[in-house]
Amino acid sequence: MKVQHDTDGFRVGPWRRWAPRTAALVLVISLSGCVGVAVGAGATAGTAAMQERGFGGAVDDTVIHGKITHAYLENDVAFKLVAVKVHEGRVLLTGTVPKPDDRVAAVRHAWSVDGVTSVINEISVSDDSGVLDLARDKWVNAQLRLKITFDGNIKAINYAIDTVNGTVYLMGIAQSNEELALVRNHARSIEYVRRVISHVRVKESTTS
Repeated sequence: MKVQHDTDGFRVGPWRRWAPRTAALVLVISLSGCVGVAVGAGATAGTAAMQERGFGGAVDDTVIHGKITHAYLENDVAFKLVAVKVHEGRVLLTGTVPKPDDRVAAVRHAWSVDGVTSVINEISVSDDSGVLDLARDKWVNAQLRLKITFDGNIKAINYAIDTVNGTVYLMGIAQSNEELALVRNHARSIEYVRRVISHVRVKESTTS
């Protein structure tokens, strides 16, 4: 779903234009029962306006994320190791499940949510990763986030990062192919990274 907004993310009309989305965000927080969603919600709203998708797009993605999480919980399947990332209605699924049927179900339930424009399935089946692997993956995520945040040539807020068994998955919006190359190079420079897979969309040039 394409959300229209001005470049500064704020001058989009009176408050009532945002009221339905704000109400939807509150509903998702209560629906998902996820403390992580509720904590820092104000900070999320503040940074969302800085992203290319704008405040409205970030709220819509949060709603989609909540509905997918709710669908997983409702269907009594162990999706605890499946990570869900949503950007501009595009859903990235990573992680592990015990059976092939679980992998199919995870994708099917994601597609069932209104507003989803695509589902990128990177879920593994019968993965052998242990606690050490999970800790390393989280460490890689943190290291890459730091590297791109402190790189003045990268607009880090527009990137989502997920690492599974040493494979780094990138999603979001790049300002240019050059910026995306910088992000990929930062990822490859980190210890334990074996592969870098990009699902990043390069921003269309506004110049003729």
